Amino acid sequence: MTWRTLSEGGTFRVVVTKNLPGSRWLEILRQADCEVRVSTSRDVLSAADIKKEIGTRCDGVIGQLTERWDTELFSALKKAGGRVYANYAVGFDNVDVPAATAHQIAVGNTPGVLTETTAELAVSLTFAAARRIGESERYLRAGKFDGWLPDLFLGHRLHGATLGVIGAGRIGSAYARMLGSACHMNVLYYELFRNEPLEQYFEGLSRLLAKEGVRGPTCTRVETIEDVLRQANVVATHVPLFDATRHLINLERLRLMKPDAVLVNSSRGPVIDEKALVEHLKANPEFRVGLDVFENEPKLAPELTDLPNAVLVPHIGSATVWTREGMATLAAANIAAVLRDDPVAEELHVEDFLEGDCARLAPSIVNAKELVHG
Repeated sequence: MTWRTLSEGGTFRVVVTKNLPGSRWLEILRQADCEVRVSTSRDVLSAADIKKEIGTRCDGVIGQLTERWDTELFSALKKAGGRVYANYAVGFDNVDVPAATAHQIAVGNTPGVLTETTAELAVSLTFAAARRIGESERYLRAGKFDGWLPDLFLGHRLHGATLGVIGAGRIGSAYARMLGSACHMNVLYYELFRNEPLEQYFEGLSRLLAKEGVRGPTCTRVETIEDVLRQANVVATHVPLFDATRHLINLERLRLMKPDAVLVNSSRGPVIDEKALVEHLKANPEFRVGLDVFENEPKLAPELTDLPNAVLVPHIGSATVWTREGMATLAAANIAAVLRDDPVAEELHVEDFLEGDCARLAPSIVNAKELVHG
């Protein structure tokens, strides 16, 4: 396992388990007087690898969503003098936050910076699945295209269809606005609480279109996930992963969907029962799915890659230069702020950290309240 030092010396020592895009994140840590050690490996590091590098002196770690951060690692980090762990992701289902809190270690994440980027990828998957982009590209590259035909790769028109969103948080709302407004799709969403800003957005859009004599799309909260699945032509899941959302979409719920519906997941792989999905795709060739995440990454369920009605990409939801560099900036800002004893931002304004002088605040510490009260 190879590590390199990007910034030598310093009051604090920070371990980074993958090299990160851009340079701003490193400058933030340098300005906070940190020595920075970075893994050059592209493999997922084991707990033993990480513990070895933490050693006897480590003040903070920037880690990855592919690593399981539990009591074992937080105990090692605490013994080495650690105070903060920054997850290079908005989600933190890979982190045992109570274990971190018990060891008095702050846990940072990177919300806000990847909202639109991930929503754009989900929209891309929706079009790719509905219009059979993957199938038709493979057909063309294989030299099978002999000319235009009336029935060649007939897909589904999204304009005026019903869009279902399960989880109308930041990313789910952005996805609904992008796709729903562009294709005039009526939106049905399931969320524990009403999303008034999202509904007001579509109300405003409909009023504007009405002036041009065009019927605008609607946005309605429904009571159950089943309501979304039964009625929508397209269903996208945008929920965090925890016990209640694991296998949220199972075989029983898949069978509630229209036989030619499109299902999109760019949240977390285990939200969908992948074995059940394969069974459903095989039984319903007109049903299509677009996946950016998988239940047992990097492994995929047997036969999934063989199914023509599945569009598959390798977890690239946040993969734009701006977003990935921004995530690195927020992660480093969380580390620097905790080590300097700076406060946590009451409201996250991403631009404050990505442009100009970095704010002397921690962008997002998920257990900040628990650490104060503890």
